[in-house]
Order: sequence, then C-alpha cells, then structure tokens
Amino acid sequence: MNVDRVKPSWKAELWDWIKTMVIVFVIMMLLNVFVFNLSMVKGQSMQPTLVENERLFVNKIVFDFTTPKHGDVIVLRDPSEGEGKKEFLVKRIIGVPGDKIEVKDHKLYVNSQLQQENYTDIEIQDVDFDTIELDEGHYFVMGDNRHLGASKDSRAFGTVKESGIVGRVEFILWPLNKIRGL
Repeated sequence: MNVDRVKPSWKAELWDWIKTMVIVFVIMMLLNVFVFNLSMVKGQSMQPTLVENERLFVNKIVFDFTTPKHGDVIVLRDPSEGEGKKEFLVKRIIGVPGDKIEVKDHKLYVNSQLQQENYTDIEIQDVDFDTIELDEGHYFVMGDNRHLGASKDSRAFGTVKESGIVGRVEFILWPLNKIRGL
C-alpha cells in the first residue's frame, strides 16, 4: 500500500515552533521563580571571594530541604531601611540560631571560639561588639571584605530572619575563567 505523506505547510511548522518556544519559556520562568536564579555581584562587600560583575548560580530550593549552615554564601533580601537599601545582598552566614557572636580585638568569635576565616584577607577593621545571641530562625551574616565600612551586614542591620534568605550561592557562572563552586 502506498501512502503519500502530506508535507505540513510552513504555517503549521511555524506554529509548532512557536508553541515549543512558549512552552520552553514558561518552564524556564517557573524554574527561575521557584528553583534557581542567576544573580550578578554588585559592590565589593564579598571580596576577595566574589568580585563585582561575577554571575552567580543561586539555588532557591536548597533550604526547603536543609537549614542554612556556617560558611554558606547566601542571597538575602536587604533587611535595612532608608537610603542605600538594595533589593538583594550576597553575604556569608557567620552564625546560626543559638550561636553567640562577638568581635573582640578585631577578631571574630562564634560560641567563644576564635574563627579561622580563610576566605578573607584581613582582620576585621570595624569596631568590636559584645556578644549577640541568635534567636530561633535568625542568622548573623557578614561580607568577606573586612576593611573598614566595606560591608553592610548584620553588624549594621542586625540578624536576618530565615524567611529573608532567598537561596544559597552554589557557584560562579561567569566569567568562564572563574567558574568554580563555593
């Protein structure tokens, strides 16, 4: 039996392509809203770990399955008020619920233990502060840049509620020569 195949018209083929593109776009938008985000570093508060204009891959669902831990680099909604407020900040988690954080003699202590901070290149130049005990669901964050006034973080705006954490930075995505996990 010989069956002639009907070749689809260019309009039908174009319509198929448009439907495919719309489906891909919707899936990517849903993934971007609920699963991951691409973010760009603005400012110098996370130097030397992150530098301005690097692109980051942010895992937005990781904290649905686990809690933030010491050393995680996170994206959070800026909890500060007034002039200079940004939509999002990138910071490192220094303290988790129940921890006691203090800076004395320009050195960071968590639960009375001096911290070895291999991700920074200088001791804390900002003023020391007395012990802060973190309540349940609250985190203490700092930028890796410890030069005087270089980072707006928990020393300025206080602790961060868990609900204000957007996600964990998994790796640097761009530029290509700097791709690496955090």
